[in-house]
Amino acid sequence: MASQKNIVLVHGAWADGSSWSKVIALLQKQEFNVAAAQLPLTSLDDDMTVTRNLLAAQKGPTVLVGHSYGGVVITGAANDAPNVTALVFIAAFGVDEGESIESLSKQGPPPAGAAQIRPDEHGFLWIDPAGFPGAFAADVDPKEARVMAVSQRPLSVRSFAAKSGPPAWKHIPSWYLVSKNDQMIPPQAEEFMAKRMGATVRSVAASHASMVSHPKEVADIIILAAESSGTK
Repeated sequence: MASQKNIVLVHGAWADGSSWSKVIALLQKQEFNVAAAQLPLTSLDDDMTVTRNLLAAQKGPTVLVGHSYGGVVITGAANDAPNVTALVFIAAFGVDEGESIESLSKQGPPPAGAAQIRPDEHGFLWIDPAGFPGAFAADVDPKEARVMAVSQRPLSVRSFAAKSGPPAWKHIPSWYLVSKNDQMIPPQAEEFMAKRMGATVRSVAASHASMVSHPKEVADIIILAAESSGTK
């Protein structure tokens, strides 16, 4: 058993580190040392730097977890982090080299939630607050979903279009939790990316915000990755 059991959680677009709060409580109950990144969402390079710095602060083996756009971040950041023993993708983009969220979004019909995305004049993408609950968090308590809508953090167009480098999932064991009712990333696309990376796959009947609506299932796959990779 490792002397310290570390989990680093990386949020995606239109969210922040607090989106993991319910999952964090479950992981801490299992005596994991948990850290949640606060990404600026200003560029992929900026977000990977924040993640690498957080990984460098961990002592011992670490499971790196990403939700949504956070999957792009962990795919790159883990390459420079020798302490990462497992990657976990939660309804996340498992990009390959040269791919971006923008390029992947053009490979099939857009998901229903894409119609709610609004660019601003400063180079950032937002989800229309009125449409946020249905697009992002349909199975979250309505009051909580409304709070998430007004506290969302936008994703830069630079991050949306940034091409990924070599993917860490080609050399680090990976796990993937598919959200079967996702309106932001088509579930079929999630299944494709999970299969392509050779991940251990689980699924949950959840919206895109599965870490909020189904924290136990999210915590369970993270714990499975930790146990399987020797982090616990």
